[in-house]
Amino acid sequence: MHSSSAGPDRPLLHDPDLRRYVAARLVSLAGSAITYVVMPVLVYSLTQSATWTAMVAVVEGIPYLVTGLWAGLLADRFERRRVMIGADIAAALVLFSIPLAAWAGQLTAVHVLLAAFAAQTVFVFFDAANLGALPSLVPRRRLPSANSVIAGGGTVVEATVPALAGLLLVVMTPSSLIVIDAVTFVASALLVRGIIRPLSHARTQRPQTGRAAIAEGLRFILDHPVLRHMTVIGSLVAFSGGSLVGILVVWADRSLGVRDGDWRLGFVFAAWGAGAIVGSMVMPRLVYRLGGVRAALVCLPLSGLGGVSTALATSWLSGVLAIAAWGAAYMVVAATSVTLRQQVTPEPLMSRVMTIGRMTSFGAGFPAGALTVGMLADRLDVASALLVCQLSIALATLIGWLSPLRTAPRTLTMPEDAPH
Repeated sequence: MHSSSAGPDRPLLHDPDLRRYVAARLVSLAGSAITYVVMPVLVYSLTQSATWTAMVAVVEGIPYLVTGLWAGLLADRFERRRVMIGADIAAALVLFSIPLAAWAGQLTAVHVLLAAFAAQTVFVFFDAANLGALPSLVPRRRLPSANSVIAGGGTVVEATVPALAGLLLVVMTPSSLIVIDAVTFVASALLVRGIIRPLSHARTQRPQTGRAAIAEGLRFILDHPVLRHMTVIGSLVAFSGGSLVGILVVWADRSLGVRDGDWRLGFVFAAWGAGAIVGSMVMPRLVYRLGGVRAALVCLPLSGLGGVSTALATSWLSGVLAIAAWGAAYMVVAATSVTLRQQVTPEPLMSRVMTIGRMTSFGAGFPAGALTVGMLADRLDVASALLVCQLSIALATLIGWLSPLRTAPRTLTMPEDAPH
């Protein structure tokens, strides 16, 4: 059972454990938002290559594909608090290697990519435990509100911190800013350690073998018609998102004339988060009126329009506005997908199912989009490369509206025969 502090009559953030959970996530996100700007800037400054720059997004997505299933299994079997703390500390140590190498005059693009890969690998384990932990703190009926609060706070960070990072790049080196991200992982570990309530339920069944346990999570998704189709759609949407993140620094330089050291670069990065704030505010109302599935279906074509507008932008202001519109629709699709999985998945399978969703989107779709746009941008112009990658949204929209999702119920519940 959940603490009464998370009950229906009290604001969610009156619960001190949930406050620590949200704070840990936001503190870590603030540091990662700095790295989100700094890593591609650092690689682009070292190589001047669109493909090399896009590889930052690729190596940050591959760990989900490689370790996602095992991370979900670990988070379901072990105490999630320990998994999260261990991952935070490991990520901090890895990130500290970048400024140390820079100060020694030995930093290379390969080092940056390897550090990004290692930090993201341990983050996959943190993310699996983190996503599985929320339903242990919040009643399932309040998960849409909880995810909206978390998404709203996260998007405020994403809308402000990248702009600050862009300003700091005028007076600081990119490698120095990565120190801040490393420190935020330590702060996140301390906040998670302060959560009192358990983040995992007691296991009453004998653990399955690793392969059988992973197969159980996969089978649950494949057997659930909504989750099955939303997983495919999520990977296609992530492909388009990866295409933007992978080429953003190069696009700002070549299409908008906003270069490294220009204060406007931070605002180009922040535009996505600003749009996502709008999306997080609109999402609960859309879900209430339409249901989670229909809300995602409505926002899919809007996300595609945002992507096309971004690709066609030729000025700094039009580019920022287009990215913001894209981010708003993208946020609704992504956040409703997460909420739907949390609502229908039994707790013993939670981390596995949530991580599989992340794996197919951020582990497959996201890096594929980043790699594709990077390779195309070195052969075509950047705008054409981005435009081609928006075909994934068109395909996702087609799948969504022609599938059983179109007639899915407004409110989804856990299957009656699901394991408890």
